[in-house]
Amino acid sequence: MKTKSNKLARNHISISVLLIAVLCGFTIYAQNNGSYEVPRTVDGAPDLQGMWTNNTITNLTRAERFGNQLILSEQEAYELELEVADYNAGRDLPSDPNRGAPVKDRIETADSYNNFWMDTGTNVIQFNGEYRSSIIVDPVDGQLPAYTAEGQARIEAALERRRSRGAYDGPETRPLPERCLMSFGSSSGPPMLPILYNNHYQIVQSPGYVMILVEMVHDARIIRIDDDPLPENMNRWMGDSVAHWEGDTLVVETSRINTLQSFRGSSENMKVTELFTRVADEIINYTFTVEDADTFVQTMTGEMPLNLTDDKLYEYACHEGNYSLSGVLAGARLDESIENEDSQGN
Repeated sequence: MKTKSNKLARNHISISVLLIAVLCGFTIYAQNNGSYEVPRTVDGAPDLQGMWTNNTITNLTRAERFGNQLILSEQEAYELELEVADYNAGRDLPSDPNRGAPVKDRIETADSYNNFWMDTGTNVIQFNGEYRSSIIVDPVDGQLPAYTAEGQARIEAALERRRSRGAYDGPETRPLPERCLMSFGSSSGPPMLPILYNNHYQIVQSPGYVMILVEMVHDARIIRIDDDPLPENMNRWMGDSVAHWEGDTLVVETSRINTLQSFRGSSENMKVTELFTRVADEIINYTFTVEDADTFVQTMTGEMPLNLTDDKLYEYACHEGNYSLSGVLAGARLDESIENEDSQGN
């Protein structure tokens, strides 16, 4: 039996879907008949500036039930959105004050974040008017490409080094986001992908440059237009991004990403090509292709929109009042002391 909150969520989704369908109808018409005129900056470049979001309930990889089906019907998209609405309605209920403590090695996100903090959106991706079952469009099954033997061996070797050194030995062995150095997942990119929350991007342009300020962990990408590569000794976070215009599309090519920053086990030779095309006042089509022959057996391409938003960019003061890292390391030291006591007792 559905609760009142479930019914309200369904009604809200129904109205939202109807309104979005009407608005998107006008947008898609303008895109398809070529009547949309791209706004320009003072130097004549296509204007990509504004506050954008990529939050969506569509996953990077495709659910198995859809197989090779990339494009969803309106009804299938609607049913997916209802599933998420029902799920969120349940997660929005007050926490049980009598629940037990989380179990070690089986801790879920809900144990540390309740649903209030999540902002993954409520809608399935629409790209050029098509509802999508995954962000990945190639490979055709919507999954990550298979790893090469070299890539698999490198990933396993890295895991073994981490195990032998101790994943909790010190802050240097913890992931970059825990140390407030880089964003979670691949939020800042490249490629720029949606995560649990803080999925806003502010784009600012000036002659010769495009800056993308990422809400998560306040990362800032500086993209140079029609410029030479940086010197070999400069190993930047988010890599060396150089762009050029192809018509009204900004083509960004990024290589030499910092070796401490990896995308799904990528190597230092990974190259990412991104396309930014403003197709409506409120939409930028974003496409990315990942090339890494040392890691994947083929390239990977994804497509998704960046949607204009009136929301403000929140400051992500990652370290302020953050006891996570010290708590993680203190817990590891406690575990070690208990293990030492047990071994001495035996």
